Amino acid sequence: MPTVWQRISTAPAGRRTAWSLLTGWLLVAVCAVMFTNLGDVETNDVSSWLPAAAESTRALELATAEFPAAEPDQLLLVYARDGGLTDADRAAATADATALAALAAGPIPEPVPSRDGAALLLAVPLSPAQAAEEAIGPVLAQVREAQADGLPAGLGAWVTGGPAAGADFDAAFDSLDITLLAVTVGVVAVLLLLTYRSPVLLLIPLFAVGVASRLAEWLVQLGAEHLGLVVNGASAGILTVLVFGAGTDYALLLISRYREELTRHADHRHAMRLALRHSLPAIIASAVTVILALLTLLFAGLNSTRGLGPVAALGILSALLAMTTLLPALLVICGRRVFWPLIPAVRTEPVPDRRPGPWARTAGFVARHYRPIWILTALGLAALSLGATTLTTGVRQSESFTSKPDSVRGFEALAAHYPAGAGDPTELYANTRHADAVAAAVRALPGVAEVGPAEPSVAGGWTRLRIVLADPPSSDRAEQTVLRLRETAREADPSALVGGATAQELDQNTTMDADLRLIIPLILVVVLGVLIVLLRALVAPLLLLASVLLSFGAALGASALVFHAIGFPAIDRSVLLHGFLFLVALGVDYTIFLMTRAREESAALGHHRGMSHALAVTGGVITSAGVVLAATFAVLSLMPIVFMMQVGILVGLGVLLDTFVVRSLLVPALIHHTGPRAWWPSRP
Repeated sequence: MPTVWQRISTAPAGRRTAWSLLTGWLLVAVCAVMFTNLGDVETNDVSSWLPAAAESTRALELATAEFPAAEPDQLLLVYARDGGLTDADRAAATADATALAALAAGPIPEPVPSRDGAALLLAVPLSPAQAAEEAIGPVLAQVREAQADGLPAGLGAWVTGGPAAGADFDAAFDSLDITLLAVTVGVVAVLLLLTYRSPVLLLIPLFAVGVASRLAEWLVQLGAEHLGLVVNGASAGILTVLVFGAGTDYALLLISRYREELTRHADHRHAMRLALRHSLPAIIASAVTVILALLTLLFAGLNSTRGLGPVAALGILSALLAMTTLLPALLVICGRRVFWPLIPAVRTEPVPDRRPGPWARTAGFVARHYRPIWILTALGLAALSLGATTLTTGVRQSESFTSKPDSVRGFEALAAHYPAGAGDPTELYANTRHADAVAAAVRALPGVAEVGPAEPSVAGGWTRLRIVLADPPSSDRAEQTVLRLRETAREADPSALVGGATAQELDQNTTMDADLRLIIPLILVVVLGVLIVLLRALVAPLLLLASVLLSFGAALGASALVFHAIGFPAIDRSVLLHGFLFLVALGVDYTIFLMTRAREESAALGHHRGMSHALAVTGGVITSAGVVLAATFAVLSLMPIVFMMQVGILVGLGVLLDTFVVRSLLVPALIHHTGPRAWWPSRP
């Protein structure tokens, strides 16, 4: 008699329940399309990327509350000519100031010449409404048009400053929303067609994963609107790739088992019930592993990292629900003809002996030579891991794009002709009673080029000092100056706060280091716990965890070689955390698929034959799943943001290594070498 779990899990195979599920999902899809626009809740402002409790974040909050109109945002127009400016160059800058007077929110000061006589700096104040995310685009277009009109030949001219840099980031994410989705769908469609060679079957998992993606966006939008979930362009892009990659993996595993059962049973509904019964534990275990690993990000200090956890977890949950209910319902409604033109037939007689397939031959080879295979494979992965030692951490704001937009080129021109921190001064906030003492103390510090005049707040209780650093804002020396500023300012005023771009980057790096030390062990504990529960063993999970760590090290080393080759050898610390999270959580999926089948087969065939048979029958589908997941993450490499590009390359390479080396050679060889002790203390 079927258990309650079996009746629930196999419900999509029922005649009536399949149609009921399809109807319900169509309603969900319609609602998701009608009520979802994830862009409405996306925020790419500075606060969405900062640590919640950091000093620079508190400084930003204080500035918003105490200095709402004390100083408008500014666009910085930079003019530079090698060999020195001409009179025509100076006249052009003055003409631009006149032309933009009607646009500016206040008087435009005279252009400021550089000491070397080769550059001019024109500051155009903007109102908060003009600097807002939805309005800055047209403003920038108008400013750049005015700047280009009548520009003397040979004079370099750029528009930079905080609003311009923010607009370039927003444009980088917004311009690729549709492109990212289209390329992801195209990649998945091509790989599904190559896998199944069926134009009909291609459409069904693609439709199901598309519905899952819309459901995920709807849930994320509701979370942002009602639960304060932080969503930015990076997490929205990762959400799309994650749902399509993981959802397609679940579909491949289920369809493979369904097709296998169709060759044994004439009733396709009964075949689907058996396929669900056998494949659901591995699919659910995989999804639970990824969801729990993602939720460890809730302990992170960075707002952007902490927000990614629930966003991505909702994506995996949506993929799991759609691919275990909607997909099987669609398959049973369509029947066997969905596999046309390669419709599986019931085998009434034993299949005649024929040459073993590639995965059966691989399984036999591993079974015969398991000891040298795991030793050589482990040594090879360890050697590849050494490439990671060539990486450096720390990416400056000017290095955040794969190509340099106008704002970055403007910052570089500023740094070349003016004090390095002039374009983005550090901000110090002090109690007005201690402001003079604080200003006098920090003015004498090494690394401080200039301290601006005191600016009182609206209420008068706080004073702001704008400090120009002698070093580039994102440099290590500038960050050391910020540390000295904080220490010195607090000696004169314990309530003093230091903010600005350099302070924010310093706090981000410090918090990310702490997040790495906390989150990585949590992810490992989660993965190990799920493996122990799933396999009911201790030895095998420890071996699998060691293989995952070795796989990540090799992926990082291989990625380092690619990063050097394409000219981006420095990585942001968040690339390490995101890469580790996705590679460990998603990479262990394929090991879960393999080992759950190995445990099932070992009970009937014995340990060694069971392991070989599991590798032979799952090799094709797991390889297809790995290629799909690697290809979908590789789509991120098309984005013009270095962080996203590097995550896409790292995860893509890591998944391929995990698919073709770790899961195909290292893990089965280790399990063969360990013998039945791998399942200790249980026995399959």
